[in-house]
Amino acid sequence: MGALADGALKEGGHVLGILPRFMNDVEWGHRGLTELRLVRDLHERKRLMIENVDAVVALPGGTGTLEELFEVITLKRLGLYIKPIVLVNTDGFFDPLVSFLEGIIREKFMDARHREMWCLVKDAEEVVQAIQQAPPWSHEARDFALV
Repeated sequence: MGALADGALKEGGHVLGILPRFMNDVEWGHRGLTELRLVRDLHERKRLMIENVDAVVALPGGTGTLEELFEVITLKRLGLYIKPIVLVNTDGFFDPLVSFLEGIIREKFMDARHREMWCLVKDAEEVVQAIQQAPPWSHEARDFALV
């Protein structure tokens, strides 16, 4: 995330960071951000990160990335988040995850329509187009959330 922030800042972008206070206390935050919002905990961080965004874009990352991604997929499945979710599949990073999700659909824990909740792109240059071309999603998705 630091490298992404550095790249955006270098190009004159506005970078907002949302960080739990405990992470700031141990100096895990980026010191050069345009704006830094300190929050109580990871739950508040996730809530603020998905409020008022145009899309969620997941880059390769660790357990925190996966936890945040699964939460937003769950919210989308329930019709509580209806905007695009894009996975940047650098070097096939998300291939095992997509295979796992396909297994969930195959085992009928999710409906086949749930495949449209996310899209996969090979690299960052494809993200904007993927957001623009994402299939529509609505709050009525909760009507088929239970399979």
